Amino acid sequence: MVHDSAETGMIHRTARCVLLDIEGTVADVRFVYDVMFPFVRREVAAFLASHWEDDSLKEPLLLIAAESGLSTTADPWRQSEVDRNHAIDNAVDAVNRLMDSDSKTTGLKALQGRIWESGFRSGTLRSELFDDVVPALRRWQEVGLELRIYSSGSILAQQMFFGHTTQGNLTTMFAAHYDTTIGNKKESISYRRIAEDCKLEPHEILFLSDVAAELIAANEAGMQAIACIRPNNAPLPESYQGTTLASFDQLEISLPDMRL
Repeated sequence: MVHDSAETGMIHRTARCVLLDIEGTVADVRFVYDVMFPFVRREVAAFLASHWEDDSLKEPLLLIAAESGLSTTADPWRQSEVDRNHAIDNAVDAVNRLMDSDSKTTGLKALQGRIWESGFRSGTLRSELFDDVVPALRRWQEVGLELRIYSSGSILAQQMFFGHTTQGNLTTMFAAHYDTTIGNKKESISYRRIAEDCKLEPHEILFLSDVAAELIAANEAGMQAIACIRPNNAPLPESYQGTTLASFDQLEISLPDMRL
């Protein structure tokens, strides 16, 4: 790992792909915790009531049942139509319990993504990025870098987030999105799988995140990694010795020189 500048000065890297976290990296954590999560809590009951029969919700709800400690041998939500309202109430309670524990489980993230989709499509939600993000993404694209996203939020939620920003639809900027279906963000195997999907060697990928455990896992997989020090982020542990940055304006990335 390179130990150059802390929170000032330029950082130079060579890579072919930039892999980006969302919360605390390209967007303020407050938007997620103060806007997106409360939106789910407000809307989950009405959303489930109006979509209870949708086949596409069956798998997320089964996962939520397992994630919240209910029976996994049968569908606990749909045992009889008479119990529909009671089942929805129980599902809402399970969602709230998982959110109370800040769960990153796949079923919860999938349902959150569906609820956020309704909010973004209606115009109720519009995501906000740090001011330095879009200029940096464009700058990196211009030199030929590929941009990809890895977040604990579902792929659908990521696409909605970048498709409805205050700076317009940014979805075409990203070659791919990854969520917890590819693996836990704190496990190195997840980053090796992403490198394989990119058809790149891990060292050709630069990962940006605000979470030390994720950065360490990416490093263990062979990726480059830089910690993002953003407003309202939790502080990095004192033991973390990796490179940090406060703004993407500090980061200059070039493609490898392929000349022999």
